Amino acid sequence: MVILGYAGVQALDVVGPFDVFSGATGCLAALGVREPGYSVRVVSIDGRPVTAFNGLELGARPLPTPDEPIDTVVVPGGFGADDARTDTALTGWIAVVAGRARRVVSVCSGALLVAEAGLLDGCTATTHWAAAERLAAEYPAVNVDPDPIFVRSSDQVWTAAGVTAGIDLALRLVEDDHGTEVAQTVARWMILPLRRTGGQTQFAAPVWMPRAARTPIRAVQEAIESAPGRPHTVATLAQHASMSPRHFTRVFTAEVGESPGAYLERSRVEAARRLLEESDDTVAVVADRCGFGSAETLRRVFVRRLGVPPDRYRKNFA
Repeated sequence: MVILGYAGVQALDVVGPFDVFSGATGCLAALGVREPGYSVRVVSIDGRPVTAFNGLELGARPLPTPDEPIDTVVVPGGFGADDARTDTALTGWIAVVAGRARRVVSVCSGALLVAEAGLLDGCTATTHWAAAERLAAEYPAVNVDPDPIFVRSSDQVWTAAGVTAGIDLALRLVEDDHGTEVAQTVARWMILPLRRTGGQTQFAAPVWMPRAARTPIRAVQEAIESAPGRPHTVATLAQHASMSPRHFTRVFTAEVGESPGAYLERSRVEAARRLLEESDDTVAVVADRCGFGSAETLRRVFVRRLGVPPDRYRKNFA
């Protein structure tokens, strides 16, 4: 097993999976299992140490030769991923090694390198929520889903969300290879759940609301955001903009990029997130203050948009 290193890599994208796989090897030995474990090494384009974005220097060995057998290739991300994917020798090596490796795994923005190597065309893939729009825009042949912690993109390729998600995926691969008991033991040793609740959307920064160019539409946006709990309807919002409901819906969608109803729901979710994080209000009170009407409606919208119910979100982030 090899983990690719390059200048500016995210250190935890490398060290996290490394610790999971090496921990599984130790666990197999402790349990008396006679299955082979993992021989893990960090490799780089010239075999020299690489400096991670945080300044940590990581020892590395040369890239495996074309005839060397490889089970798994882990491609981490980091702020150096943009420069790394312009290195045709590096992305070319990923493409070649994919032809003989059992699996290729990307973590975080490492998906950019794997996409550049052509391994994600026609596949569903995930990456760090902050890089998802860029991955989708620059590689339109890839179906980008920004929510999952990890996803099996093809029979051979797995992609994971940002940073610690590489640990989640590594645990899943250990479970596939050696069973739940071994993976659970490693997770317990690392003080981690074997399976995390919800997707990565719950960890994303508050959604930036695009500003419309037209003054009447901006005024409607401000009215929604300043009082998300009011009983806004398309009719009342259109009246606020001095437009007919049909014309208002068409103009709003063209200016903002989504319908008034979708924008209203998104604004209410962001308001509810803030109250769940910062206040002691009950979920029912939060639902009422943010315009959801009932705790059950808030729960359904939260599960659909963030992957977790409101009480779980509060437990994670309050």
